[in-house]
Amino acid sequence: MFDPVINALPAFAGFFATACVLLAAFLGLYVLVTPYNELALIREGNSAAAVSFGGALIGFALPLAVSVAVSHNLYAMLGWGVVAGIVQLLAYIAARIALPQLNECIPQGKLASGIFLATLALGVGILNAGCIV
Repeated sequence: MFDPVINALPAFAGFFATACVLLAAFLGLYVLVTPYNELALIREGNSAAAVSFGGALIGFALPLAVSVAVSHNLYAMLGWGVVAGIVQLLAYIAARIALPQLNECIPQGKLASGIFLATLALGVGILNAGCIV
């Protein structure tokens, strides 16, 4: 009854560990790309930063999950994960260029800006996930 699950545990562990490393790497890069430190702002109770950062996390996790589901090996999953991260970072950079005031709005706690960035990350993540073959 549990044989298929037990036999698949090594593959699960490999994919899960790789996905966790990719997620941590993406979040680290995201914090470096933004001109403010989301984690410090979140510790201070900044809702805009929390919403924005949460949206980026989920926006990356969606295509990452699809890459796990469709990949037959860790290398393909890793490749799609890198592509997903690049796409998410480019979406943030595009938003920052189009709306330069975002750089001040998030640290000021303006929730509308956080919601916009989160929604953008989710929308791009959904499209990104749908494009993974």
